[in-house]
Amino acid sequence: MIRPDLSLPIPDTIDAAHFIGIGGSGMSGLARMFLARGIRVSGSDRADSPGLRELEALGATVYVGHDAENLADVDTVIHTGAIWPENPEFVTAKARGLHVIHRSQALHWLIGARRLVSVAGAHGKTTSTGMIVTGLRALGDDPTFVNGGVIASLGVSSAPGSDELFVIEADESDGTFLLYDTSIALITNVDPDHLDHYGSRDAFDAAFATFANEAREAVVISADDPGAIAVRQRITHPNVITFGQSADADVRLHDVESNASGVSFTIAQGDQSAATHLPVPGVHNALNAAGAAAVLVALGHDLASAVASLAEFGGTARRFELHDTVAGVSVYDDYAHHPTEVDAALAAARTVVGAGRIIALHQPHTYSRTQLMHREFAEVLENRADHTIVLDVYGAREDPVEGVTGELVSNDFADPSHVHFVADWQAAADYAAQVAREGDFIVTLGCGNVNLIIPQVLEALAARSK
Repeated sequence: MIRPDLSLPIPDTIDAAHFIGIGGSGMSGLARMFLARGIRVSGSDRADSPGLRELEALGATVYVGHDAENLADVDTVIHTGAIWPENPEFVTAKARGLHVIHRSQALHWLIGARRLVSVAGAHGKTTSTGMIVTGLRALGDDPTFVNGGVIASLGVSSAPGSDELFVIEADESDGTFLLYDTSIALITNVDPDHLDHYGSRDAFDAAFATFANEAREAVVISADDPGAIAVRQRITHPNVITFGQSADADVRLHDVESNASGVSFTIAQGDQSAATHLPVPGVHNALNAAGAAAVLVALGHDLASAVASLAEFGGTARRFELHDTVAGVSVYDDYAHHPTEVDAALAAARTVVGAGRIIALHQPHTYSRTQLMHREFAEVLENRADHTIVLDVYGAREDPVEGVTGELVSNDFADPSHVHFVADWQAAADYAAQVAREGDFIVTLGCGNVNLIIPQVLEALAARSK
């Protein structure tokens, strides 16, 4: 893992940029924006993907695999923190004296002097950012945006706009959300995570307080989340707007009803209120909508119009995304990789599955998080799912830790008959198909590459049905 060095200068002009890890959702969105600016773009990723082919069709030069030879005539190299210091392209770029910047610095360069809405929080960032962008476009605005996932109704994670607004998903995992000159800050929640970077809960909370206090215009923050409530005490900003189901929230959410058709709710502010329906299920999506509505109001839109505009939001990729139904078994994918997120995703699934059962296919993400939270994952999975299949850990940027495997999660189940640890993917797919019956949901959970097991699951279900 490479920690971002934000002291490195960002070039004034960029003519040709190379992205190390261009296939990731965030990096591919940035690459699209660079292409839209007329900048020559190249990039590499460790595996081929539809995303790479889409960028190639837009004019980027893409490579499968990292190699020093991939750095042709470029002046700037953009990387994520997920690569290793010995990455040959990173090493070569440094040796050649090229501008080497973190992806957050590239995004900072793109934003320039525009009026910025930054969305931060341990959970709900991608969805909330998608809701804000969807709402603004429905209200007649044309914002530029860079999101961490594809907005379903738009089919992209980023796009240039014609007005002054720029909306981003701001990443708190490595502290880079403090780099941006934010006008309106949205904090969805402050659930402790990424303590491997911050070192302590106090430092994590302090970073969110700094993010809020440095906002130029307004801070929108959850009134329900315990972490956000604690951070609120540190915020000295003169314009703070709270949202949630709490009775003292400035923007209040109530009458929430989630079912197979989505989620309905009412949002009130002062003596005004407005009801709407989203085609995505879950109380957590209603809460995200309340935060998005508060941001739209802070941007100058009236409450009724703001709430109505959110009805067009149809979700984001890898957030309770249905892939297919085979033999009566529906296979969903969700990005949830923290116990709170897993709890919300499976709670939403429960409102939709009806008489069917939920079979969770969980891929723990990073050794540090698994070591710290394996008991919490086990508790949530055992409580929310009818059966759980645990894969091995997706290490991402981390080296393996001895003794830390997916079995840590499965061993913490009170009833071992409700869980099965399977390291081999084909065996896991076959087992999921064996357990499932008509009317059930199989839900893959994780922000690694667990979604890539879905074709194997669908094939196993098809084979079983024959």
